[in-house]
Amino acid sequence: MLKDNFNDLFYLIVVARERSFTRAAAKLGVSQSALSHAIRGLEERLQIRLLTRTTRSVAPTDAGEALINSIGPRFKEIEEELIALTDMRDRVAGNIRITLGEHALHSTVWPAIKPFLEAYPDVKVELTIDNTLTDIVSERYDAGIRLGEQVARDMVAVRIGPDWRMVVVGSPGYFSRHGKPQTPHDLQQHNCINMRLPTLGGLYAWEFSKDGQPMRVRVEGQLTFNNLASRIEAATSGMGLAMVPEDCVAQAVSESQLETVLDEWCEPFPGYYLYYPSRKQHTAAFTLLIDALRYA
Repeated sequence: MLKDNFNDLFYLIVVARERSFTRAAAKLGVSQSALSHAIRGLEERLQIRLLTRTTRSVAPTDAGEALINSIGPRFKEIEEELIALTDMRDRVAGNIRITLGEHALHSTVWPAIKPFLEAYPDVKVELTIDNTLTDIVSERYDAGIRLGEQVARDMVAVRIGPDWRMVVVGSPGYFSRHGKPQTPHDLQQHNCINMRLPTLGGLYAWEFSKDGQPMRVRVEGQLTFNNLASRIEAATSGMGLAMVPEDCVAQAVSESQLETVLDEWCEPFPGYYLYYPSRKQHTAAFTLLIDALRYA
């Protein structure tokens, strides 16, 4: 019943407000005959006259007035909600949820997102540090940030950072006691600080490449962590070798707290991407955030 009458009820409100089929038809963008036919059809279905028509004017009957007074505020509420949604789309405001890893936050996202939030104070961004491959759709995230090779093919991916590389580091004290590995296979003779993978619970196999040829080496050691900062701290303390993002240890290397080895086996690879499931119906805030993070 409502589906059949919805448009006709709205037409009735506009005609009563304008007191003219001609003006109402112009406002609604329909022909005068179509508008008259719709109102007549509504009256026939309800079996009551809603408008009094004369050659000079149109006015609601008592029944029409009662109906308009009842449904008019509801139509007004719907119209206001639709306007609010449009304003929300166009106004730079709203909430954005993103899942990302610890290194992605500090190396790539934080430098860009800080000025973005300062420029748009009505935008709220929730950043969830999670090194697992989170399903952003089922977990209701707006986007995720991962390395390019980890992004599913059905996602829209936007590059947000440069190439970078992992490096093997140890303290000068460790190398003075144990020497330096000359090839990745030599790592099997060293005390290596392992990383527990969050997805399957296994240990990360250290990945190398030389002249584009990849190599993986499974290492052993006394310590295993599931976070980056602890691996760096343990390596700095002389407790073993760690494989970590180069930018995270650049200062420690420059200050001779750590030294890198196997540099020729540590080639750069594509960096981080922001990914999301659709190109459609983005808020203005999300679109601007993509632009702020996009890698030039």
